[in-house]
Amino acid sequence: MDCRGLFLSLFDYKTEKFVIAKNKKVGLLYRLMQLSILAYLLGWVFLVKKGYQEVDTAIQSSVITKVKGVAFTNTSELKERLWDVADYVIPSQGENVFFVVTNLIVTPNQRQSHCAESSGVPGALCSQDSDCPKGEAVITGNGVKTGTCLMGNNNSSGICEIFAWCPVENVSKPLKPLLGKAEDFTVYIKNTICFPKFNFSKSNVLHTKDRSFLKSCRFSPENHYCPIFRLGTLVSYTGNNFQEMALEGGVIGIQIEWDCDLDRDPSACKPHYSFSRLDNRFAEKSVSSGYNFRFAKYYQDASGEEFRTLMKVYGIRFDVLVNGKAGKFNIIPMVINVGTGMALMGAVALDAQVLVLGPVWSFCEVRVHEALSPFPLREGRDLRFQCSPACK
Repeated sequence: MDCRGLFLSLFDYKTEKFVIAKNKKVGLLYRLMQLSILAYLLGWVFLVKKGYQEVDTAIQSSVITKVKGVAFTNTSELKERLWDVADYVIPSQGENVFFVVTNLIVTPNQRQSHCAESSGVPGALCSQDSDCPKGEAVITGNGVKTGTCLMGNNNSSGICEIFAWCPVENVSKPLKPLLGKAEDFTVYIKNTICFPKFNFSKSNVLHTKDRSFLKSCRFSPENHYCPIFRLGTLVSYTGNNFQEMALEGGVIGIQIEWDCDLDRDPSACKPHYSFSRLDNRFAEKSVSSGYNFRFAKYYQDASGEEFRTLMKVYGIRFDVLVNGKAGKFNIIPMVINVGTGMALMGAVALDAQVLVLGPVWSFCEVRVHEALSPFPLREGRDLRFQCSPACK
């Protein structure tokens, strides 16, 4: 019989008995906590964070860049020369990182032979041949020592002879950027993204059949779908001057952010751009500021001897960085967030009791239970009782 009663009790439904406390402070706190949780649930979770959506952050992106513009220079090393995209853009096949030459130092007609090391290289100065050990490489220099100290006219100090590409690199840098006209060059940045979870793709280029659109438009904060940027304007968005930056070089970051709500029309999914200077961010002047590297162009003369033109180029490197997320309604995250909110609402009463009344309220509950224990409590009954001053 006991087992049968225990089994049947599993199907009983029980309700809680409660006591209504006439305390305005507790009631006010109780309602404020309820409103706070409701505001958090509706305002932050659902409106701001869109807690009813499934989110995909595994964005797949491709970037294609193409620079346009020409410049003319006339120097003693290169004579008259026209610079086009094939000359000043490295690499020529632009992707999410490309470099535009703005200044350079040219050392023409270098051949492998013996010559004096540059006087500005540490370890290049000498007073006798023993200061230039034969076969020792000049780590920060241009070649390998031959064991000979080339004395100057005053015979007090000299420079080590090296085997290298001679003459050694020219160290005199132009006072103004050689390709200062690059400020007016333009770059086309095409970005195509895909969110595989939702099978959604989009591009930052306006979908139009007008062939003249990309030839005439220019990017502006109001025009999200014209990816044609003037280089000088790009640099100005970072708070820098193009001519000053072109002299020593630098690195510019172009951030493309996609935040797509796929419950809305696809046209609402727009690219948002931000620009920043990535090199030398924390100091105005520094020995490590700027951006430069070297490359050479090799030739052969009529006798078959190889020679080259060495170029130390300064310029601006552009890094295109793409990230984003997409969200779409899904019943599972919505149920989870609603359930969490309901659980928080259910904990409000306990929180108010523990945080405000503490042990005093517990003491009153014991007194009420003892006083009324002979009489069964009825559901929803408003119990009015006398309590000690400490419990009020």
